[in-house]
Amino acid sequence: MKVDYIIVGCGLAGISFCEKLKEQNKSYIVFDDNSQQSSVVAGGLYNPVTLKRFTPVWKSEAQLAVALQVYRKLEETLDVTLDFKIPVKRRFTSLEEQNNWFAASDKEGLKPFLNTSLFDNTNPKIDADFKLGEVLHTGRLDTKELIKSYKRYLLDEELLVTDTFVHDLLVVDNNQIAYKDVTANQIVFAEGFGIKQNPYFKDLPLGGTKGQLLTIYAPDLKLDYVLKSSVFVIPLGQDTYRVGSTYEQKDKTNTITPEARELLLDKLKTFIKCDFEVLSQVAGVRPTVKDRKPLVGRHPVANNVYLFNGLGSRGVMIAPYMANQLFDFIENNGVLDKEIDCLRFF
Repeated sequence: MKVDYIIVGCGLAGISFCEKLKEQNKSYIVFDDNSQQSSVVAGGLYNPVTLKRFTPVWKSEAQLAVALQVYRKLEETLDVTLDFKIPVKRRFTSLEEQNNWFAASDKEGLKPFLNTSLFDNTNPKIDADFKLGEVLHTGRLDTKELIKSYKRYLLDEELLVTDTFVHDLLVVDNNQIAYKDVTANQIVFAEGFGIKQNPYFKDLPLGGTKGQLLTIYAPDLKLDYVLKSSVFVIPLGQDTYRVGSTYEQKDKTNTITPEARELLLDKLKTFIKCDFEVLSQVAGVRPTVKDRKPLVGRHPVANNVYLFNGLGSRGVMIAPYMANQLFDFIENNGVLDKEIDCLRFF
């Protein structure tokens, strides 16, 4: 088989780049062995504001504009609903937090996204004496459905290989990439935390942060927005909610732990005043970088080997935007933002 691109990884990064290649009539094949779970188990929120400190997400307006268009096209292609528009409200715990919210709403990069009207809490099952602040232009992407449906689409098109990619079998020269019976012009590694096994990029400072989430059944909660307090509570429908997430630095496995479960439940019980049942728990390792920016770009020596990684906890928003940048960089000699170019660490 001869293609323009080999893509390794079918999470949010890999899917976004595949969609860009398809738009530009480039041929490709994808390798993915389901070993990386961060995109599958993600909460799926797209939210342009960091709600811990009320700061704007890097290039949030540009990211949202690209991402929402891509996800609309994917819904049409896959014939599924992926994008659920839902408000995000921040629970305040003091008058100081309220004042910080008002101060932030006047800052550049935050004005379009912070509602300056505060909301009284009218839900008797929520403890929120200091009112709620609303973030605008938010929603939830069903990442699990996206990845499942996209892999099925790729399989139907004979564009997905589910074997583990063996890096030692890759043959790279300046003119061509060869892997088993596939030859290509370029290869893009979008492996998430799997980069730690990749000889081309394993020394980059991608630390990986494990996140665990719960799904609960709470028939009395009746929450119709995403609530952010010490944890997120995300409505999924039919009285079920996703609760998360943890941020663990040492454990790099996809194994759930009782300690994370208890931590999430303890935080949840500080502001939820109703009974609930835990239905499930999931875990995945987010590909995170010490400077909180993605790792995108070309290998310093192998000119047709590229990286698309380090999306962290905001992959839903940033992946399509980064896919555009990377494609333009490869095909049109475009310039990558210095903040995200992987060469900053080589």
